[in-house]
Amino acid sequence: MHYPDFDPTDVQWRIRSYQDVWDELLVRNPSGRPLVVGIDGHSGSGKTTLARGLAALDRNTAVVHTDDLAWHHSFFGWAELLIDHLLTPAREGRLPISYRPPAWVRRDRTGAITIPEGTSAVLVEGVGVARREVRPWLDVVVWVHARPEVGRRRVIAKGVDTEEFVDDWMNEENVFLAEHRPWDVADVVVAGELGQPALTGRYGNVVTASGPV
Repeated sequence: MHYPDFDPTDVQWRIRSYQDVWDELLVRNPSGRPLVVGIDGHSGSGKTTLARGLAALDRNTAVVHTDDLAWHHSFFGWAELLIDHLLTPAREGRLPISYRPPAWVRRDRTGAITIPEGTSAVLVEGVGVARREVRPWLDVVVWVHARPEVGRRRVIAKGVDTEEFVDDWMNEENVFLAEHRPWDVADVVVAGELGQPALTGRYGNVVTASGPV
């Protein structure tokens, strides 16, 4: 499998701390409402790890996973749910937010997607989050890159889906991402294979480049 995004060998990478990256993102923080960061990348690239590492630096950061919107709904048909029920009220400062997608209600899934009162930043992570129709609601776009074989191995290792399903899904996401090309609008690019948590349990280094690439 070949990814349609950039050639990582042509990028000037830098080793940085999670705090340095977080400080860079906060420079774009608008006044009067939460900063909204979109973290995009192929499956298994390290989006969730990055979001968790950044969120650990600030207790007032909320993380939204597009997988929760896609659950029993649609692989990529969740943009309207994200915009109407989460991003628009967050950008308007209408907190707290507690949203139960239609599929959650139909299937009696407990809980809700929440953005608490006092949230200063919202990290939205998932494949295709920086698609064209969502971009106007994002203050910053981060693209997380990993080689196809690494992403595939990571997804299969979770033990949730069969290899056949993973291959079909990754082919579909390849087509979708090739159409929307989120790496072309990324403010920060992260090498998803290289960032590692420290042994103490705190997140350590992250390897980045300035976007777009």
